Amino acid sequence: MTRIFDDPAEFADDQLAGFLDLYADRVRGVHGGVVAHRGEQPQVAVVIGGGSGHYPAFCGTVGPGLATGAVVGNIFTSPSAAQAYSVGRAADQGRGMIFSFGNYAGDTINFGIAAERLRAEGIDARIVVVTDDVASAEQESQRRGIAGDFTVFKVMGAAAAQGLGIDEVERLGNAANAATRTLGVAFSGCTMPGEDEPLFTVPEGHLGLGLGIHGEPGIRDVPMLPARELAQLLVDDVLKHAPSGSGKRVGAILNGLGTTKYEELFLLWRHVAPRLRDAGLEIVDPEVGELVTSLDMGGCSLTLMWLDDELDPLWRADTYTPAYRKVGAPLAALRAPTADELEQARAVVTAPEAGDAGRRLAGTVREVLAVVETTIRDNEHELGRIDAVAGDGDHGRGMVKGITAATARIAECDDGTGGGWLLQQAGQAWAERAGGTSGVLWGAALESLGRHLGDTADGYPPDVVAAGVREFATTIQQLGGAEPGDKTLLDALLPFVDELERGVGSGTGLARAWTAAADTATASARRTAELRPRIGRARPLAEKSVGTPDAGATSMALIVTAVGTVLTSQEERK
Repeated sequence: MTRIFDDPAEFADDQLAGFLDLYADRVRGVHGGVVAHRGEQPQVAVVIGGGSGHYPAFCGTVGPGLATGAVVGNIFTSPSAAQAYSVGRAADQGRGMIFSFGNYAGDTINFGIAAERLRAEGIDARIVVVTDDVASAEQESQRRGIAGDFTVFKVMGAAAAQGLGIDEVERLGNAANAATRTLGVAFSGCTMPGEDEPLFTVPEGHLGLGLGIHGEPGIRDVPMLPARELAQLLVDDVLKHAPSGSGKRVGAILNGLGTTKYEELFLLWRHVAPRLRDAGLEIVDPEVGELVTSLDMGGCSLTLMWLDDELDPLWRADTYTPAYRKVGAPLAALRAPTADELEQARAVVTAPEAGDAGRRLAGTVREVLAVVETTIRDNEHELGRIDAVAGDGDHGRGMVKGITAATARIAECDDGTGGGWLLQQAGQAWAERAGGTSGVLWGAALESLGRHLGDTADGYPPDVVAAGVREFATTIQQLGGAEPGDKTLLDALLPFVDELERGVGSGTGLARAWTAAADTATASARRTAELRPRIGRARPLAEKSVGTPDAGATSMALIVTAVGTVLTSQEERK
């Protein structure tokens, strides 16, 4: 939903006014749109356009190496002929001008009328229509223009910047269009400013295949797909419509439509890129991000432009606009490290030799961490729910990433490795992968415990284990700076350690003492619901957190309880 506006009816004009103020050093406003400041040499003017709501298209791509001007209509509405005429006339530098836009009836009519008016005044005005949407029609000339607008605009803008004449710029624009194919999917509709409901909806658990960029729904709804299968759908369908006689080089755009996050697009590209390469294609200067959007629509599209010796350098050429910049020189000066350099930089650490007791301890460590991983995975969503009350809701996910990394790391270690070394490796992996405060605390604490236990001791009696757990807790307390009562994991951990030490000190076996201490930790974690956080992200929302236990204390209680089950099981087996 679009939430920031004064008068919804004036949204398009009001946002353009802000844009013009922001980029006054490189563009100026004219009736109907935006025109770039002129360079030293006159060039063919490439004037692009369409309705508002698609930023960075269209005014965001006005500048050196791309468009000379942009005609800006109302939201999802073709600009009028008068607006297109005004921008075209202002953009003309005496070498003729070319209108370019997506293939929609209103745009075709209005830009056509504007071109006729300009020609009547002696300005050589041409038109290049974009028809890249493979889902909208079988016949190429009937297809809509969607994110492929960008590749066509980019080629013509680069050609014009090189000083080519209008015939060549027009020819190359049409060649770029003939070489471009796009397929898009929608996850949710878009909402006009001032409206409460989207222009269309996608059924729950589905995606709309073959969407438009003006609030049109997809051609059909299909069940939602995992990222890998979505990439397969996009790539295979676009390749199925490859231009005849196309080569093996492609410029690629994975385009977000408004609310699909960049991180989601990066993840999807992780699957798109290898599938393109497996098809024998060389990917040239790919773009992942928002280039042609549709207000707040959730969705994405894949565009491929098949390159030849003419289109390739134009796709790669430098450009500098408010929303899109490409400068080749800084990248040309960089080089990737050689294989020898990578090998030299790779730290090789060898595990110390372990004694018999250390190797037995390793078996316990492996068993404990496996059970802890299962426990945390089973409780991931509940830990996230608790954390979201006054935090960012990522505790469950972070703990899963940490324990998963830890178990994966120790799985790589030899069977003869000692338990102390395994704990240190697990701690390092936990901190590397989990991130955040809890990640570094758990990582450092596991390393501290591992160093305390070591691998060469003759045995690990209960008092040694208890001392190691005290060292674990001290590391967290010193590194995190929290105190008892601050509503953190310490409010479960410190009572646990105190009770463990009391049990072991009285002669109770490790398994029984640990289980009793785990019960204390569980009760203490529940009592954190009464506390107000005095440290960390939850502190600003202290009152809101009252009544909900601390997520870190809760996960700590779950973990020590799980460890207790392993120790008890081992004792019973003995």
